[in-house]
Amino acid sequence: MQDRQFGFSTRAIHAGTPPDPVTGSRVAPIYQTAAYVFGSTEQAAELFQLRSYGHIYSRISNPTVAAFEERMASLENGLGAIAFSSGLAAQLGVVLTLAQNGDHIVSSQNIYGGTVTQFSITLRRMGIETTFAPVDDYDAIRAAIKPNTKMLFAETIGNPSGALADVDALAQIAHEAGIPLIVDNTFASPMLFRPIDHGADVVVHSATKFISGHGTVIGGVLIESGKFPWENGKFPLLSQPSPGYHNKVFTETFGEYAFLMRGRAEVLRDVGSQMSPMDAWLLLLGLETLPVRMKAHVENAGKIVEFLKSRPEVEWVNAPAMGSIFMFGIRGGRDAGRHFIDALELWSHLANVGDTKSLVIHPASTTHSQLSDDELVKAGVAPESIRLSVGLEDVDDLIWDLDNALRIAMASTSSGALRQAQDDKAVVRLDKGESCHPKPATCQDGASVGVDQDVLKPTEGRPSRVEGKV
Repeated sequence: MQDRQFGFSTRAIHAGTPPDPVTGSRVAPIYQTAAYVFGSTEQAAELFQLRSYGHIYSRISNPTVAAFEERMASLENGLGAIAFSSGLAAQLGVVLTLAQNGDHIVSSQNIYGGTVTQFSITLRRMGIETTFAPVDDYDAIRAAIKPNTKMLFAETIGNPSGALADVDALAQIAHEAGIPLIVDNTFASPMLFRPIDHGADVVVHSATKFISGHGTVIGGVLIESGKFPWENGKFPLLSQPSPGYHNKVFTETFGEYAFLMRGRAEVLRDVGSQMSPMDAWLLLLGLETLPVRMKAHVENAGKIVEFLKSRPEVEWVNAPAMGSIFMFGIRGGRDAGRHFIDALELWSHLANVGDTKSLVIHPASTTHSQLSDDELVKAGVAPESIRLSVGLEDVDDLIWDLDNALRIAMASTSSGALRQAQDDKAVVRLDKGESCHPKPATCQDGASVGVDQDVLKPTEGRPSRVEGKV
């Protein structure tokens, strides 16, 4: 075959999964095995000494999982990847590959509540301290970096605030300090944005979300660029003899693969947070439709944003500058939000995003409930905030469901009944909780309402800053 750089959609279908050489199967086989037979005692010794490549035990590597890792590395334009049992496990794998007791990391404060807890509590118990700073306060980020800082962490799109990270700017700050930039790209997916192309050194995903796309798998993955100079003297876990592997020096033995080899051979091996072959197989299927799904997610989200902006029951909309996950604030605060969510029929109330199904949650009382009031403010989570993950249903039906739920929520609050009368487009039968309101003009006949077509063009320049409250 001629040397050719295949397109994103082609690689999402084919990368890592050629036809099976033994059976001819066109679909990747599921290697549901714990261990692998050695051809000889010499081969076994070579594998355990890391002098040759092959599979030993599925806690360390597995052929089906390796196919998923290869595809993710291709889609993120990385050198290689390591799959984990969850996104949080992948994050922890990055940290433990680089840091140990007495070390420090810097992180954006505009991130998932579970990550805040992992960094501020779990890592602290291990002797690794974290300093948080606003993702766009570059002076604060520079000031937070110390001599023992091992990484700078950010999310491409903050969960759930939607704050966008300027990856190019953060990469410059990190590299000036001699540390890597780690970017969680879960909310964007490699279809919409590829952080390595903008200077990131390691990318992590909760593969549970858009990578899977169907809410069937818990999984995570890290992808490394192969470009960072791990031998710069700041990372003794990579550049000094390792007692965990025959005193090997990973940077000397494996060169550009030093990070990936230590992450797999020591961290994944010892932590035991490996991905199962079945989960990897389901994720391979999910990736095949990622390009098509992301375009539809974004188109639906644009129409729903326009609908919410037109509604008097909505106090503000934090429209997504990229992607299909965003928050809005409902008038009436927590109580109205509770009635709104309980009234929805098509939208599923659960703790996940990036599904083909449309999902809704109240972050302050669920995904971010472990944060203090001050931490909620820093994360950009107001009490009235409702997070939507827009799915692939007919957008007319999604808007119909939102419309009904908004009216029921307002009718269930003390001032709701009076507010409804102001709009001559709606007539609400409060005694039956029914709506005679026709579907809004924004959703009739599938008309487009202001989808930003530039969002559908992946990685064309740096994303613009997220809109403020409307």
